[in-house]
Amino acid sequence: MKFLFEVHIKDGHTAEDYADAWVRASEIIQSAPGARGTELHRKIGDPNVLVAIASWESKAERDAMEGKHDPRVAEIIRSAAPFCDIRVIGEFEDPEWVVTPPDR
Repeated sequence: MKFLFEVHIKDGHTAEDYADAWVRASEIIQSAPGARGTELHRKIGDPNVLVAIASWESKAERDAMEGKHDPRVAEIIRSAAPFCDIRVIGEFEDPEWVVTPPDR
């Protein structure tokens, strides 16, 4: 499954400010069972809007991670709060199958 959220950088701050906190939190979160990686992307035409995509084996495993309060992650999120607003986009199932072109 995919968990997506959008990050809006506040005036006077940069995406790099948020990315530093995001990397530190992600390193901890991605050690949880079922974590399959995460990516942070800038919006084309607006460098102060980012989208984060976290991949998980299942919603249950992501929910289990969320249910275990990690004070390190909470502190990182709290430290990033002054320079961004975060909006959850949602949780999405992985497609039942994926067709990709062959490698060149």
